[in-house]
Amino acid sequence: MDYFSKEEADVIGEISNISIGSSATAMNLMLGQPVTITTPSVSLVQKNEILSDYEKSCILVTVQYIQGLFGSNMLVLKDEDAKIITDLMMGNDGTGCYATGDISDLHLSAVSEAMNQMTATSATAMSKMFNTKVDISPPNVKPIVVENFEFPEDIQDDLFVKINFRMKIGKLIDSTIMQLYPFDLAHSIYKLFQRNK
Repeated sequence: MDYFSKEEADVIGEISNISIGSSATAMNLMLGQPVTITTPSVSLVQKNEILSDYEKSCILVTVQYIQGLFGSNMLVLKDEDAKIITDLMMGNDGTGCYATGDISDLHLSAVSEAMNQMTATSATAMSKMFNTKVDISPPNVKPIVVENFEFPEDIQDDLFVKINFRMKIGKLIDSTIMQLYPFDLAHSIYKLFQRNK
C-alpha cells in the first residue's frame, strides 16, 4: 500500500464496516432472513485488477455522493446472490423460480430496491459519524460481463480502494460483497474522519 497508509486503510475499513454493517438490519427486515456482514478486508488495487475474483458476469451498483462527499462508490454483487435476494423479495424462500435462470429486468429492479435501502442506511450512518449531512443518488444497477467491462467515463481513477465483506443471508448465501472507492474519494473520506475525531 505505497500510496495508502495502514492508518488510512484501517479507518476506511472501520467506516465501511459501520456504514455497511448498519444496513444489514435494513436488509434483514426486507428479506425476512438474518443478515450478517463481517469485518472487511481492505486493499489497494489497480483498475484492471478489480474484477479478477469474478468469473463471467456480475452486478455493478454505482452510487453517487451528492452532498457531504463527492464521487462514485460502487458495490459488486455475484449473479447468484442477486437471484436469491430477488427470490426472497418476491416472497419466496430463496430457492424459488427467481433464484435460477438468467438475470432479468425483474432481478435488476429488486436488487436496485435492496441496494437503495442498503446505501441510504449507509449514508445515514456516515452522516452521524461525520456530524455532517451525507447524501447519495439512487443507485444505478446494471449487469456486466467481466471480460468486456469498461468503467464509466466519469470514473477516471486508476487506483481503487477495494473492501471485501463476507455476507451471510440465512443459510442461503455465504458470499462476498465488494465495495469500491476511487482512491481520491477514499482519501476524502479519511480526511473528513480526521476533522471529526
